[in-house]
Amino acid sequence: MGADQGHGWVDEEAGPVSRPYTVTSGRTRPRGSRYLDLVDMVVSTGKPAGDIRFSPERGQILALSRVPVSVAEVSALVKLPLGIVRVLLGDLLHDELIEVREAAPRGGRVTDQRLLRKVLEGLQAL
Repeated sequence: MGADQGHGWVDEEAGPVSRPYTVTSGRTRPRGSRYLDLVDMVVSTGKPAGDIRFSPERGQILALSRVPVSVAEVSALVKLPLGIVRVLLGDLLHDELIEVREAAPRGGRVTDQRLLRKVLEGLQAL
């Protein structure tokens, strides 16, 4: 009998299993009131983290954001649900380690053909 048999947090085929809310310490909403749209671009500010301790997921997001990356791409690349990624991005934004650049106007129709083409290319790349 293996050491992990009978343990509820291990799946033989999938490996260790952790509920997504453990990544966010049980929080389901990001800090602050900033809404993060799928096409908003996230980029690192380059500010040193100082005494802030990071989970592996936060570190991975910071590494990805050395170059501008969309919220949707972050979710896909770190393989976490969008809601969890928004909470993590909210933490990094609150700590001023990233900045968010709005890629589309809020509440209106998007008519920028270049933007729509980039979104389509991003979706096709997934």
